[in-house]
Amino acid sequence: MEAFNRQHLNHLVSRERELYRRDHPRSAAVHEASRNLFAKVPMTWMNKWAGGFPLAFAEAHGAIIVDVDGHELVDFALGDTGAMAGHSPEPLVRALNERVGRRGGVTTMLPTEDAQWVAHELSRRFGLAQWSFSLSATDANRWLLRLVRLVTQRPKILVFSYSYHGSVDETFVVLDERGRPAVRPGSVAPAVDPTSTTRVVEFNDLEGLERELRHGDVAAVLTEPALTNIGIVLPEHGFFEGVRRLCDETATLLIVDETHTFSAGPGGATRRYDLRPDALTIGKSLGGGVPCGAYGLSEELAARVLASLGGGADIVDVGGVGGTLAGNALSFAAMRAVLAEVLTDDAFGPMEVLATSFAQGVRDAIDRRGLPWSVSQLGTRCEYRFMNPAPRNGGESAASADPALEDYLHLYGVNRGVLLTPFHNMALMCPATTSAHVAHHQAVFEAALDELVA
Repeated sequence: MEAFNRQHLNHLVSRERELYRRDHPRSAAVHEASRNLFAKVPMTWMNKWAGGFPLAFAEAHGAIIVDVDGHELVDFALGDTGAMAGHSPEPLVRALNERVGRRGGVTTMLPTEDAQWVAHELSRRFGLAQWSFSLSATDANRWLLRLVRLVTQRPKILVFSYSYHGSVDETFVVLDERGRPAVRPGSVAPAVDPTSTTRVVEFNDLEGLERELRHGDVAAVLTEPALTNIGIVLPEHGFFEGVRRLCDETATLLIVDETHTFSAGPGGATRRYDLRPDALTIGKSLGGGVPCGAYGLSEELAARVLASLGGGADIVDVGGVGGTLAGNALSFAAMRAVLAEVLTDDAFGPMEVLATSFAQGVRDAIDRRGLPWSVSQLGTRCEYRFMNPAPRNGGESAASADPALEDYLHLYGVNRGVLLTPFHNMALMCPATTSAHVAHHQAVFEAALDELVA
């Protein structure tokens, strides 16, 4: 039996939607006036926000967003990790002004000194020896999959069900309710059925992973250190030791996607958990919101790629690896500023303390009310799911979704000055987040639960 009345929940959602529409008339007007924007937004996923239309924002600084109606919101979404450095931190603003203003030049197809600095810093943090750059983690993953197929001469990759690696077609594969590979629900017209290119198993399932890798046709396992897009699903003790062992036994490469799990620390989960990947991808947060992405290769893998080019593969011109705007001077200036002065080694400790306080407050609130929910934390990032114990794989996490509850909690927060990630119930801390911001969320969350279980 649920701890709250479902009809009462539906009433609360309707009330919060009406309050949202009443209090955000200018955002509604911006949305309705967007006749030349497909789906009335710059990107169709912006319609994910609960309430019928997204907020239009006027400015953002640190951990605060101000919408066009003048409301201030504490931002725990932080661009779904893209603004993990906070909005427009001073070192980033200074670096961008310097690059575009005094120095000039954004895209020249030529390197700058910043590029070497950023590559060296990423090697220090993550342990991979060689680096190349893109405009997004999606591109980093897409291009790297070409390279691992090149060196292994194997056709397939393996992902974990409900993992997320950007909009790479072949990663949208899940296990259905009968445990069979299937296209992830909602996938838009893939050119090729991804179940023909990709093997898939549940996260934390070493037995399933071994079974699939023993086929001998998998070039690489592409994985997040913890599932994130479906809600945080943490690896069980010994899981990644088993993944590394099975990859070694089957001559399969291991790619770790740190795009969301950079929250685990200055070297991401790779350093925190000593994951030892052959390659690593990352994007979003490195540039403080300026488009960028990167992939790193071990010394051995880099040498194998170069040794494999004699067969006609072309990574310089038309081989499908790279883009004109990738590696541009503006992105490198942004990454250098963020890594050197904002998301430094010392910045993560205080951010994690705040995340722990956030998670414990949420945990205490749901426990006091007897709600069967759980909270998971990965460094500076935490999230609650509507099941207890916490899900151990993507299938369980997907099954725990409750759209009405999510809409209620998101709208209740927005209407009272708190912004969570719209795709799930994620909160991320940035260097500008304060204990007062966390306390504000806690008060709003407590009030929302009081009304829910009344």
